[in-house]
Amino acid sequence: MKDFMKQAFATVVGILIFTVAMGIIGVISILGMVASSDSTPKVKDNSVLVLQLSGQMQERTEDDVFGFLSGGEMTSIGLDEMLEAVDKAKNDENVKGIYIEAGMFAPDGVASVQALRNKLAEFKKSGKWIVAYGDQYTQASYWLCSVADKVMINPEGLVDWHGLCSEIIFFKDLMAKFGVKMQIAKVGKFKSAVEPYFADQMSDANRGQISVFLNGIWNNMVSDVAQSRKLDSKTLNAYADSLVTFSSAEDLLKMKLVDQVAYYDEVKAEIKKRLDLDEDDRISQVTVKQMCAQPNKNKAEDRIAVYYAYGDIVSDAQESMSQGTSICSGNVVPDLEELMDDDDVKAVVLRVNSPGGSAYASEQIWRAVTRLKAKKPVVVSMGTYAASGGYYISCAANYIYAEPTTLTGSIGIFGMFPDVSGLLTDKLGLKFDHVKTNAHSNFGTTSRPFTEEEMQYLTNMVDRGYKTFTKRVADGRKLPVERVYEIAEGRVWTGQDALKIKLVDGIGGLDKAVAKAAELAKVKEYRTRTYPAQADMWESFMERAASESGSYLDGKLRSTLGEYYAPFMFLKQLNRKDAIQARMPVNIVIF
Repeated sequence: MKDFMKQAFATVVGILIFTVAMGIIGVISILGMVASSDSTPKVKDNSVLVLQLSGQMQERTEDDVFGFLSGGEMTSIGLDEMLEAVDKAKNDENVKGIYIEAGMFAPDGVASVQALRNKLAEFKKSGKWIVAYGDQYTQASYWLCSVADKVMINPEGLVDWHGLCSEIIFFKDLMAKFGVKMQIAKVGKFKSAVEPYFADQMSDANRGQISVFLNGIWNNMVSDVAQSRKLDSKTLNAYADSLVTFSSAEDLLKMKLVDQVAYYDEVKAEIKKRLDLDEDDRISQVTVKQMCAQPNKNKAEDRIAVYYAYGDIVSDAQESMSQGTSICSGNVVPDLEELMDDDDVKAVVLRVNSPGGSAYASEQIWRAVTRLKAKKPVVVSMGTYAASGGYYISCAANYIYAEPTTLTGSIGIFGMFPDVSGLLTDKLGLKFDHVKTNAHSNFGTTSRPFTEEEMQYLTNMVDRGYKTFTKRVADGRKLPVERVYEIAEGRVWTGQDALKIKLVDGIGGLDKAVAKAAELAKVKEYRTRTYPAQADMWESFMERAASESGSYLDGKLRSTLGEYYAPFMFLKQLNRKDAIQARMPVNIVIF
């Protein structure tokens, strides 16, 4: 019997080892196949670059191995690769045009769409053409595709065009049902990130600031579409008011929102016509990845570094791994120190796309940017957000660029501390008793809320953080502290309004920031290099496997919760976040 058990145990162990080994070999094989598929031939003459607008677009492309293994897409849409591909296509004589296929497009924010749209407009100015086609155009994809020479739609297709709305979800009453309250200390009447946790509607100050930046964004969208479609703004607003979203394709054609109602085979005929191809000829297509993989002929030794900082600002790697993409001061600070000591790097462009986060981590990154600036020029390029902590880490730069629709500013600080004593005592019936040596020995225990005296101490700490933040802005922007107080108070500004009050220096995208960095560094021949280096596919797989929520699982949660995702994740990770936060509202829904 003993020998039988040994043999059975050995068999089970052998099967487990074999299964694990085959699994690893299978993953490696899949990764090898994917890697081999990325080998890119030279772009053929008379080619068309294909942009697939379907899925989520974020700041940088990231391989999602889990998603691929489960039957999903291998990568997300990266703004970085989209911009690079369009730029290379513009300068490649073999690429004659761009075909955009619009689907359920979900960008990470308004300014990202604007940056890509501006790049497509530059492509058109080079004399090349753009054709767009979609079954259903989301509001974001229509804004983007309206730049095309010809906008085509399926006979059963729709164009969503209804205007913008910012909806904020309030949790105070929900938390009260569970006996949970938030103890809050904040500075700035516009600092509204904490409102959902102690109020049940927007404050007048918050409603006012959202109205201003929301109308600013919408006016940019309407202006762009009006110019491209040769319509006036009044007409486009009337279309939005009449819920043109539910209009037939034929009516959309009459309204001049599209140029042709067509099936997919008719779209191919349009492309062939523009390429001077016969009906039986094949269209030579180039993907974004293939375009980006084309060799760069620039061999200059001097480099302009483009450092990507996007996501929530956090102070430790564990918190970073728990919430996907983030700006971890523990990683960013040494990275910037390396760039500071690299003699081949003549200037640094800090690409910031962040609503903020930990005030402590923001201060550490600010210090690293200040030290870097002492040795070489630093230029900031703002994405969709560079607000609160995102502005904190930007304000020390030599020069700051923002898109017109970037949301920035939000100079303010808050501390939010959950009081779960009601849940524990009233709802669950727990009882607590203490023995302590000093007046506040039991400070921070879950059995009671803070006293008024303790809240005053916390408020004083938040006030100190606010004074430090405003001083950093005053020094970096060369403004009197009194002036910073006037434009701070946690108020969110669009990029175009931030320019008027000197929070930014210019309007433009990453290209302008790189050119300015080279100008400040006094270099004419240079090439750009992006940092931090992205993990290869295997490293990405291992990192995702080790984290609590890989990009695949996170993506599933995001798609399931929709607009509730951001506030849910904020609450879920509250106990892991630093107590003092420099953050704009996390749950402003715009599109």
